[in-house]
Amino acid sequence: MLEDVIVVQSAISAFNNAALLAPAFLWYAVLALPLFVIAFVCADTLRSYLKWNSGNIVEKSVPWVVGLVAVWVVLMGGNYAVIRDNATVLPFVCATILFLCSVVLFGCVKRIDLIGKGKLWWLGALVCVLALLMSDMHTWWGPLLQVGAVICGGIVGRLTMNRFNSVSVISVIMLLVVSAILMQPEFFRFGQLGNLTVAHLGTVLLFAFVLVGALCVKNIRARGKIKRSTYVKLKWLMRTFALLAASFFVLTEGLPIFFAVLALFAVWFVLSVRHQEKISPDMGKQLFALALFLFGVITVMPVISVIGILCWGKHSVSEFWRDFKALL
Repeated sequence: MLEDVIVVQSAISAFNNAALLAPAFLWYAVLALPLFVIAFVCADTLRSYLKWNSGNIVEKSVPWVVGLVAVWVVLMGGNYAVIRDNATVLPFVCATILFLCSVVLFGCVKRIDLIGKGKLWWLGALVCVLALLMSDMHTWWGPLLQVGAVICGGIVGRLTMNRFNSVSVISVIMLLVVSAILMQPEFFRFGQLGNLTVAHLGTVLLFAFVLVGALCVKNIRARGKIKRSTYVKLKWLMRTFALLAASFFVLTEGLPIFFAVLALFAVWFVLSVRHQEKISPDMGKQLFALALFLFGVITVMPVISVIGILCWGKHSVSEFWRDFKALL
């Protein structure tokens, strides 16, 4: 009983059992509730201090959200013992996320002195390079992949110069991050030894539902062309399929099932939006704000959750629920 292996296995089992009963990300969100309340109450003051308003708040928050995601991917990953080198594509997914983040950040910066002589600039660049080099050391090509992704993303971002839809790009980045977490939760410390509870999976499903809804509301026009009788039948059919797929995802925790759930959610919202005569112009922004909030909870980044609260604005919760209920 006193052998080293048995002691370590017992400790791991104890930590795993504790994690199953108490998902850490959820308790972090509970502890951050006072911060969220303060951000909601003082939202006007914070927005005026940051020079954000209802018209530019999404655009202004893009560099902050994307920058925090890039830092999170570099610093929060690192449990290399769980990487299955011959089977996983997680390093390439992380490199893709860094590439997209680099594209957005360099695209948002209109003018930047790339050959600046300031010591602070060079120190910041050196710290970034060292962080990238040390972020993927389990293989010799890992650091090269990360640095190359950031450099290529920077070149593409400078060439495109912010020619993208902010909501769509951030949504893609958030979905990639959540997909990477589901691939190997223990790598990102989302679940102890990769074991996910109903709280983990339920929050991910809620995030996916809200984010897909935001994308559909923003990109699909309400035309009122689907007849009521046909719409009711199709809606209940999609509800049933989505519920079955979500239940299957909870049972299997499979990433392909998660993508199937996303597709079913998308069809569901497309049908709902097409059936409506008109939709509140603030619905897309409200759903996107909720998606930012839930993403901050999942990744334990309260700053992103606060940005989601600021994006919500002064909208009434009761009015939002009344309009959103029509899409369900």
